[in-house]
Amino acid sequence: MTGLSTRALGWIAAAMAVVFLGAVWAAGSGPSAGPPAATGSVRLGPDPGQDVAGYLAGLPATLPPPGPAVPALVQFARPLTVDAAAAVPAGVGPVGTAVFRVPIDRVQTALRFEPVTGTGDAAGALGVARERAAYGAGADADRAAHDGGGAGTPEARAALARRAAVAAAEGRALGDPGCACVVALVVTADRAGLEALAARQGVRAVQAAPPGTTAPELALSPLLPEQTTSASPPPDDGPVP
Repeated sequence: MTGLSTRALGWIAAAMAVVFLGAVWAAGSGPSAGPPAATGSVRLGPDPGQDVAGYLAGLPATLPPPGPAVPALVQFARPLTVDAAAAVPAGVGPVGTAVFRVPIDRVQTALRFEPVTGTGDAAGALGVARERAAYGAGADADRAAHDGGGAGTPEARAALARRAAVAAAEGRALGDPGCACVVALVVTADRAGLEALAARQGVRAVQAAPPGTTAPELALSPLLPEQTTSASPPPDDGPVP
């Protein structure tokens, strides 16, 4: 895990204090699974197994009345680079959280929730968040490899070895500044701003939280680009690069 900037290393320690943002969820890890935002009570994103068309049809009703600015989950039609993702909410509102996921064909990879801090250089702030996500993936790989050495059965050792390999592949991908790995952002804006976001190229869905909702209350579960009929787990039978 080399190549992290000094600025990014500083934010790693700070991010650990933000429990719900530092959480990691293996995307599609089961019908009852969701992002481990244990403190969150306001879910943004489809329920496990929910019909995608029905979810999308209900999103306009989540928009706030004119006036108040609320946090909203902006979900992309395809994963974006940090530069492309930073351009989407430009002029609309601040980004509070970025959701990263490395796309690997037929392999379940983690959703990584990272706070986006700083003002002015949105792409730079997202880049620091990407570096933190890469660091977290590397730590997950090391942990799974260590745990695999003490596993009691061949099946458990094989599962942990695959988990370590997947996390290592995620870390390598996230370490690349050009990684197209941003699947969603949490943006705070009023109704007009959120309607403008929903109409922007590359945006698939915008779900707003109720007025008065704070960031720690959110439980994020973005719709994945490959989920076209239902929000069901993706397959996990492909080779790990």
